Amino acid sequence: MNPAIVVTGAASGIGRELSRVAARERTAMVLIDRSQQGLDELAAEFASLGLETRVALIDLVDCDAGQLTETALSQLGLYCDVLVNCAGFGVFGPAAEADREQQLGLLDVNARALTDLTLRFLPGMIARRQGGILNVGSITGFMPGPNMAAYHASKAYVRSFTAALAAEVAATGVTVTCLSPGIVLTAFFQHVAFNRTRLAKLLPRATARDTAEAGWRAFRAGKRLAIPGLVNKIIVWGCSLVPDALLLRLISALQRPR
Repeated sequence: MNPAIVVTGAASGIGRELSRVAARERTAMVLIDRSQQGLDELAAEFASLGLETRVALIDLVDCDAGQLTETALSQLGLYCDVLVNCAGFGVFGPAAEADREQQLGLLDVNARALTDLTLRFLPGMIARRQGGILNVGSITGFMPGPNMAAYHASKAYVRSFTAALAAEVAATGVTVTCLSPGIVLTAFFQHVAFNRTRLAKLLPRATARDTAEAGWRAFRAGKRLAIPGLVNKIIVWGCSLVPDALLLRLISALQRPR
């Protein structure tokens, strides 16, 4: 069995850029997404560089996605040395009005699948005393989010889960990191109405490439948390100081559909 870097949500956005950054390590790559075209394009790019790359067309909203991933690795003669949990999506609008199935699917991808894959591969990393997990969260995980309630809650879970795991694996040789960016110029923000809110207009925007670079550096440095960008760090710090009642009123006003 040979080591592999496994990346979910690899076909686009931050996931694609994280795959490119991770590929520099010349380790076998296993790319997971539900977009066949995006996976094939990235695999072809890596093949032209002489990198060993495998793709797995798996929709993480499915309850058996974790087992499918584990089986695919086994059949390829690989084990997960590094897991990058990047797959995710958002649903915009008041929770009572937004599509219920979409919100539940959001939790399946952003939280359940991330947890499933982590629990499947973390024990092996600890036993080998090497490897690690990079979970992609968001600065939204530091604040409640009216009009994106499920999304903010899912990212709060990612942040808390990652921090707890990082404490549990300290001194084992395994690294667990949460990358928490602000707004990143990806298709994600083009697909949700959040892009038309006052908050979206006010916050700075980073590129997926810069975000991936910052996240990977923090991961390889053994950091528990990476928040790229000074403004994003200030926002997170400010959220810890503002009373919840005031913070909720502020976000409600800024994140209201226009």
